[in-house]
Amino acid sequence: MVKRLVMLLGIFSIFALILTGCSDEDVAAPPTETTDATGGTETTKVNGSKLAEIKDRGKLILGTNNQLPGFGYMNSDGQYEGFDIEFGQVVAAAIFGDKDAIEYRPLSSQERFTAVQTGEVDILIRNTTWTLSRDAEVGLAFGPPTFYDGQGMMVPKDSGISSLEELQGARIGVEQGTTTELNLMDQLSKRGIDFEAVVFQDQDGLVAAYESGTIDAWTTDQSALASRMTTMQDPNGHVVLPEVMSKEPLGPAVLDGDSNFFDIMQWATYATIQAEEYGITSANVDEFMTSEDPDILRFLGVEGNLGEQLGLENDFVYQIIKQVGNYSEIYERNLGKESAFGLDRGINAQYTDGGILYSPPFR
Repeated sequence: MVKRLVMLLGIFSIFALILTGCSDEDVAAPPTETTDATGGTETTKVNGSKLAEIKDRGKLILGTNNQLPGFGYMNSDGQYEGFDIEFGQVVAAAIFGDKDAIEYRPLSSQERFTAVQTGEVDILIRNTTWTLSRDAEVGLAFGPPTFYDGQGMMVPKDSGISSLEELQGARIGVEQGTTTELNLMDQLSKRGIDFEAVVFQDQDGLVAAYESGTIDAWTTDQSALASRMTTMQDPNGHVVLPEVMSKEPLGPAVLDGDSNFFDIMQWATYATIQAEEYGITSANVDEFMTSEDPDILRFLGVEGNLGEQLGLENDFVYQIIKQVGNYSEIYERNLGKESAFGLDRGINAQYTDGGILYSPPFR
């Protein structure tokens, strides 16, 4: 009996050690405080290694596009501009309080995922579709979609083609390493359409081949088709067919595994959506700093410690709105009525306006 009791006590001791070991690994380490150069304290989360790396470097490295007007493009002055560019600035403003603390790294569709995986870029915002395989196999962690899109097809207006069914025997251009490549195969195959897919390394080469008549049609996201049409030799000489071939939720992505940096990307993006819902813009944000609404005061960092919980300054949302703007400002400036494209908001409107944009509570 005594011998049996000793054995049981030994087993319980082993279980206790195992559980203690598991607890040490599973329980999140508390934030630590470090003294900054001014003598104040700065809260840094232990698991936020990417944030620490970015702060030490003094700038955010953004992987983006430089060939797609409206989203990511280098203008005639050599400056990057566009919808995706400004969402990169949103994250930089959140981290540094300076939207210009950012380095732009142009990436092709083939380079973009490797650049995130190897740490060449901190964040990818390059008209990239959120899919299961990119989440699970490529190792990306996607933030909120910033633009809900769908794949379309462009043909010359004088071709007389008015539907996908009329593309029988056509040579269709598609960019390598994109969701559009697989979507093209799926959608035309299930319609019984025989065609030749002509794959290009980048969109500039694809568009050049299309304009020269080397290919009969080309496909990509509908927003990108509208964007590139404005830069063509004859913008009015082309049509986008009515069929939408896929769902393309486009948004920012970071390398999976750093929950703190993922949270920063996520909540910085949501801040632009919530700001629009509140009616807070870059022009009037200072007026809201004395609001009597506790939700708004907490949102802007006047009260509470939401920023501190992310390892940021408590006014990170204020900095985003003041320096870059809310979602509507970013959209209209680059894609909407203030731009050359004039794209309607459609499903990219707020949920209160018939769209599907929606921010979780800042609480």
